[in-house]
Amino acid sequence: MTTDVERHEGVRAVGRRWFVRAVLTGAVAVGSGLELGCSAASPPTSPGLTRPRPSSPGSALRELAGGNQRWRSLHERHPDQTRTVRQELVGGQHPFAIVLGCVDSRVPPELVFDQGLGDLMTVRSAGGVLDAAVLASVEYGVLELGIPLVVVLGHQSCGAVTAAVHADEGGRELPGPLRYLGDQIRPAIDRRLRGEARVDAAVTANVRLVRSRLSRAPDLAERVAAGKLAVVGARYELTSQRVHEIP
Repeated sequence: MTTDVERHEGVRAVGRRWFVRAVLTGAVAVGSGLELGCSAASPPTSPGLTRPRPSSPGSALRELAGGNQRWRSLHERHPDQTRTVRQELVGGQHPFAIVLGCVDSRVPPELVFDQGLGDLMTVRSAGGVLDAAVLASVEYGVLELGIPLVVVLGHQSCGAVTAAVHADEGGRELPGPLRYLGDQIRPAIDRRLRGEARVDAAVTANVRLVRSRLSRAPDLAERVAAGKLAVVGARYELTSQRVHEIP
């Protein structure tokens, strides 16, 4: 884990106690709150949304797979965007999946999975890099909202990964704050490969690294072990618009 993430581990318990006290005192407003074979999580008490929310890791993943099939076959439904849904969501949110993805403008999770308002919690950083803020955002969704699925989504031709690979090949550091991205992506680089093959392999390896780090976070690991949460890796292919799971 990075230094930032390790530091986050040290303050997480204090932060969570503050958060719970703030909720109880009204200082913070909070919304009410591929078959994996995992047991179902407790279903959310929906405020009457027009379609049921998946409540287990497996059903959530199947919903995303179905949405991506609609997206790439140009049969999108654009769900949960009506006036009624917008009004209902004022009273609370019950997203069924967290997607940790890249900031790339070509890979907006709500579109590539054909989902709408209140369906997904999206966390995005260049290259899907995991730092303390990203980890805390994922944990908020899982621990406070009871979300049963986290998808780490990489994508073909990722610019951040490409920049990190090229910097590594040239024996140089990326400039300024971009150096942090390079440092985090560098362990995913296979120097036995060359050219585009090296970049493409690094995209997949980076997803595996981030997935592994999330899965080892103590609170998330506990839920995974109990069958209440799945953390999966996936890739979006720009050429086919297909999302496929990374084993």
